[in-house]
Amino acid sequence: MTHTLPLPDLTHERVEVTTGPRSGLVITVALHSSALGSALGGARLWTYPHWSDAVGDALRLSAAMTLKNAAAGLDAGGGKSVICLPPGVTFDADRRRAAFLDLGDAVERFDGLYRTAEDVGSTTDDMLTVSERTAHVVGLPDSAGGSGEPAGPTSLGVYESLRATLERVTGSPAVAGRRITISGLGQVGGRLAVRLAAEGAVLTVTDVNPAKRSLAADLGAEWTEPGTEHLVPADLFVPAGIGGVLDDEVIDALAAGAVCGPANNPLADRSGADRLAARGILYAPDFVVNAGGVVYLDLEAKRLGSRAEIMDRVAGIGDAVRSLFEDASAQGITPLDAAEQRAAARLREASAVPAGA
Repeated sequence: MTHTLPLPDLTHERVEVTTGPRSGLVITVALHSSALGSALGGARLWTYPHWSDAVGDALRLSAAMTLKNAAAGLDAGGGKSVICLPPGVTFDADRRRAAFLDLGDAVERFDGLYRTAEDVGSTTDDMLTVSERTAHVVGLPDSAGGSGEPAGPTSLGVYESLRATLERVTGSPAVAGRRITISGLGQVGGRLAVRLAAEGAVLTVTDVNPAKRSLAADLGAEWTEPGTEHLVPADLFVPAGIGGVLDDEVIDALAAGAVCGPANNPLADRSGADRLAARGILYAPDFVVNAGGVVYLDLEAKRLGSRAEIMDRVAGIGDAVRSLFEDASAQGITPLDAAEQRAAARLREASAVPAGA
């Protein structure tokens, strides 16, 4: 689970942990960096065994957003917010609304240095509730004049990244006939499964929600029980659910030629990238692969191009992944190292620019 991941170094600009006065829920807003501009990162609604686990998740996710936004070439910093649901809590519509009003107040206190959006467990309608308390929110419903659901753009970027990864390991970007395992059939994983099945991929899928078996049946995909998916022989393993699934034990048993998926922080430890490389398994860094949603939301909010132009940029994530593989190979480093170098270079450039310049 995400709460088992190690904490990052505390290099954050500002972290606020509050108890929402309406909802009574612990809400964390973590601003990791605004060096490149107002931070952008979604609001996660998730169940944690303890509120401190939610704080840790916010710290990890916000640091990852700094890398994601920098590597994607956005003029946006990294931040994240997390609403903590204790185990077994009753969460009806009234309390949900209260929680997102509380989140809006928390975001507003950052005076525009952090913008929120939907994420795991939250929706565009929840963001509409947030907008009642702050203007620093993106991804409102289309019906309210917003940019709508970002899962589609995220899925597009991941799809193009999958093709780039397959091309690197098999010589062709075509998915037809390729054995692909998808772990997690949520908003993005489900979209990927539908598209890959339509293009002739041989799919194995799983999800912690057993109701997702019906989607597997509709697609003609094999279903495997959660926790066993990494043992299925595959050309490509696609982590599309919770973070931290690739620990040492899973990596050592992983029966796939490459890993590429939308899950945030799929490596239980950063050293997992080296462990994968030692086994000859290609790893496409998550914060590059899954950047389509944030690219779409940021550019839409700033009106930087038509929607078609923005989606073209999202589709270009596949070429960014190809470039990372080439850089990593030329330098004899992992793709994760190459991606972090790319993000760090942009952050250094931003830090070198005098304030107000």
